[in-house]
Amino acid sequence: MKIPYFFILIALTVISCQKDQKKAQTEIVTISEIPEVTETEEQTTDEKVLHTDTIILSEDKNADINLVLANLVKQEADKDSVVTSTFRLDFYQNKNKIASSKIAIQQYEKGSDWSGSLGLTESSNQNSSFISIGSGYPACGYTHENYLYYLKDSNLQLVHHWQSMSDSGWGMWTEFVNHDSEGGKDPKMFYCKTVAFVPGDDDNEDSGILKYSDSISFSLQGSHWKKKLLSAKEKPYFEKKMTFNEFHNQQ
Repeated sequence: MKIPYFFILIALTVISCQKDQKKAQTEIVTISEIPEVTETEEQTTDEKVLHTDTIILSEDKNADINLVLANLVKQEADKDSVVTSTFRLDFYQNKNKIASSKIAIQQYEKGSDWSGSLGLTESSNQNSSFISIGSGYPACGYTHENYLYYLKDSNLQLVHHWQSMSDSGWGMWTEFVNHDSEGGKDPKMFYCKTVAFVPGDDDNEDSGILKYSDSISFSLQGSHWKKKLLSAKEKPYFEKKMTFNEFHNQQ
């Protein structure tokens, strides 16, 4: 199943089947401001790089950004032996470093792949200021970390971060929608939602449930992106029962 610009958030669980319907909200949903995505501490000049992966964004040498270097700079284990790996992402235009960002990944799997692309959606042009970065072990059932950056005039912002996981055609991902995409230009407002397709709880292995949750709006205020949660956090606002084949035939 092709899933552009989104990935799967959590391991699959068995959930209750319900009739095809848009679920009526039984509670008052308050539109709320989502806290800014935070990064780790700034890099130091004597920082030691333990390992580096190269993420090719574009083969076009004239692209605003054409590659990112993912530098592993620290690994620490907590009291429960959970290892957190800290990476410095360096964004390059040709051989010139434009900006950097620090991210921390818990339980980073050795052998994980890094990927990246330019643009918010497939209709975005190659000079988009949006950059999507993903990291995860290339096998079913593994959690992936995903980051949406905005880089304009050397100013870098981590706009959104989400996890993802896929297993044999089932799973959960974040889908981005741009209603302001004239000529592939970057929008001043866009939306995303979490989309899940998970197994039902009956004896039919082909039965599943499609769910939408966590609708979020993003708006550009000056040179900075702000986001608001438009639905109840982590609670589905749409559910539909359908077969495995029905779901994949509509993709």
